[in-house]
Amino acid sequence: MDIFSTQVLAKVVERLHTPPSFLLDTFFPNVQTSDKEEIFFDITDSKPHISPFVSPLLPGKVVDGGGYQTKSFKPAYVKDKRRFDANIPYKRVAGEVIGGSLSPNQRYERALATHLKDQLENLTRREEVMAAEILRTGKVIVSGDGYPAQTVDFGRDEELTKALTGSATWENSNVNPVNDLEDWAITVQDKSGVVAKTVVMDPQAWKIFRSNPIVQKYLDIRRGTNNTINIDPHIISESEKARYAGSIGDFSIWVYNDTYIDDNGTTCKLLPNKTVILGSRDGLEGTRCYGAIHDEKANWTAYRYFTKSWVEEDPSVRWLLLQSAPLVVPYRPNASMFVNIG
Repeated sequence: MDIFSTQVLAKVVERLHTPPSFLLDTFFPNVQTSDKEEIFFDITDSKPHISPFVSPLLPGKVVDGGGYQTKSFKPAYVKDKRRFDANIPYKRVAGEVIGGSLSPNQRYERALATHLKDQLENLTRREEVMAAEILRTGKVIVSGDGYPAQTVDFGRDEELTKALTGSATWENSNVNPVNDLEDWAITVQDKSGVVAKTVVMDPQAWKIFRSNPIVQKYLDIRRGTNNTINIDPHIISESEKARYAGSIGDFSIWVYNDTYIDDNGTTCKLLPNKTVILGSRDGLEGTRCYGAIHDEKANWTAYRYFTKSWVEEDPSVRWLLLQSAPLVVPYRPNASMFVNIG
């Protein structure tokens, strides 16, 4: 029995799997395109000098203006190809009434629109996975069919990736997590020159954090003021997978939880258990970069994505193809820090 025929189901309620884009929207809001295969980006290495004192009778002192490294990378190519055979117009679409209410042409168009939406969601999810990896490691590994694995290292300082062990873990009730956040913010500022105020935790890290007796005491002290944190975070938007938990001092705390299916078909967490990310929303200078599209119909120009559709005559088959050459880049990589809290 064909469960998608026009005589079977009255209604299908789909589970919503909206692609997560919280990390992209928060830390990588900028977009850059390149009309070349390679994506070029500069990593600055400016240091907080002060202006030198000299006698007015002496020549000015030469000051090092700070350097930068220009790096380039040829991103892996995204090609999502879908096949539509000639039977699609005669199959009831999800949610259509028994017996069918749409014309064959309407079903065909709806099927194309649905698959295109799915392609765009998958591309967004791929970029979000890259953003999560960069925020955790300061690097991203890119690999695929015919594309040997390559690691793009953005040069984040090693002190900005750490794991708590022994008596320093947050599961130790004597540890003060708020002090840890303050210390880590100082480290980020020392390394990057920007102030990190945005804290992202996975649900397990959040449970440990909010259960800490020192944090609980801090909540009692701050209750009734503007510096409060909610024990039960609320969802800001149904389309997001992040919950705003509130604030402690000037730290904004978010709880983020979502999964994705990797290239091997394995379900993976976007953020591993006991993850804490501390970063600067603006200071990271996070950018979604896109290389040129390898397609004559796209004129080899740069877009976030390029789609096209065509028909093969015998047998009658329509194809839908989405192409993109993405790379997520933190132009100031030291403006974020990852900690596994144990």
